[in-house]
Amino acid sequence: MFTGLVQHLGTIDAIEATPEGRSLWVDAAGWGCAADPGDSIAVNGCCLTVVEPVEGRFRFDVVHRTLEMTTLGALAPGDAVNLETAATMGTLMGGHLVQGHVDGVGEVRSVQQGADWRVRIAAPPGVAEYLCDRGSIAVNGVSLTIATVEASEFEIALIPVTLDETNLDALVVGSRVNLEADCVAKMVARHVERILAQR
Repeated sequence: MFTGLVQHLGTIDAIEATPEGRSLWVDAAGWGCAADPGDSIAVNGCCLTVVEPVEGRFRFDVVHRTLEMTTLGALAPGDAVNLETAATMGTLMGGHLVQGHVDGVGEVRSVQQGADWRVRIAAPPGVAEYLCDRGSIAVNGVSLTIATVEASEFEIALIPVTLDETNLDALVVGSRVNLEADCVAKMVARHVERILAQR
């Protein structure tokens, strides 16, 4: 479980093909994260397991299914990635509950830069039905408040600190992003569906 508050902006250092998918080496120099093998770290919103930590670098094994369902398969050396360690019972919940289970990949439709920086994103099925004004959503692992919703598209407003400390400042029209809908909204919706189905 995560909070959607990015702790460090890492860089893809190397990518190695494996029979199961790929190994991603992430350079997290300067982070000071003391993760051990088996620990969970969210990489652009995807919960991955640390396989090998080596002096400010981490190796993650990513299976084919994850590569297909997220944007991790499109990463290349030099790309910036948002990093967050798993939350503990003592973690300050400054964002919202984020599982690190990507529900789908969205596509950026428009970017308005300046004092009022806004990004409009088209959400796929599995995400679109849980969108609501002022609701929560994780975009590349960043906990954000939805500003507006129109059909299957939603808009987010980005403040300077978010632009400075995450990779969302690099979004352009056509960019693909990992999306995770609010897990509370998903649970409530499924509970209501079960009740209605029993009537």
